[in-house]
This record gives sequence, structure tokens and C-alpha cells, in this order.
Amino acid sequence: MTTPSAPLTPEQQPAAPAPVKKGGAALKKVGGVVVAIVVALAVKFGLPFLTGDTPVHAKAGECVVVTGSDNDPKVDSADCSSGKADLFKVVKVYDDTFDVNKCAEDSEQALAQQWDADKFVLCLNAVKK
Repeated sequence: MTTPSAPLTPEQQPAAPAPVKKGGAALKKVGGVVVAIVVALAVKFGLPFLTGDTPVHAKAGECVVVTGSDNDPKVDSADCSSGKADLFKVVKVYDDTFDVNKCAEDSEQALAQQWDADKFVLCLNAVKK
């Protein structure tokens, strides 16, 4: 007959397995990607509308105020009788083009604008105060 072995000391006990994580890191990674996509879509489609950075596609006869630099003009709709500085009346609109030379006979100035696939040229005359 054999004698039973002595009980194991705490140093001899097998280590307990580490707790299993249930996809927490993967869920955080997917959540981060989803947040990045939502932010990108908000910037692309929502932010310009909220900040008013969308080009004004005015019609002939309407008035606009043009501010900003020549390389980055800002166009806002305006009342033709407002007397604002930089007030212009839209003489003609050419859609689906950037050819500002089309305005040569119609107006004093031309302004090409684009918003996504929508591109157009506004032919403008300054409104006299």
C-alpha cells in the first residue's frame, strides 16, 4: 500500500487561468470606426449646411452679397434693396459649367461655384446704391 502524498503548498498550486474577455477590445474598435464614419458623414453633408458654407445657387433677378477673397468667395442671398456693400444682381446663370467667359456680354463679373456635382456660373452686376 502506498501512503498518500502530502498536500500541495500554495507555491505548488497550479495557477488559476486568466479571466476570458468577451470581445471588449474588438467592440471598442468597431465602435471607434462607426464614430469616425458618422463624424466624416456629418462633416461632408451636415456641417456645411449648419455653417452656411454651401454655395448660393441664385436665379436671374435675385441679389447676392459676395464677400471673402477671390480664391474663396462667400455668396449669400440678399434683398436687392438692402443697400449692403458688395451687393450684386444675378443677370444670368449657366448650369453645368465653370466657364466664366460665358458672362462676358451679360455682366460685369462672373462667379463660378460648385457644390458636390452641381456646378454653375453666376453672371453678376453691381447694384448701385
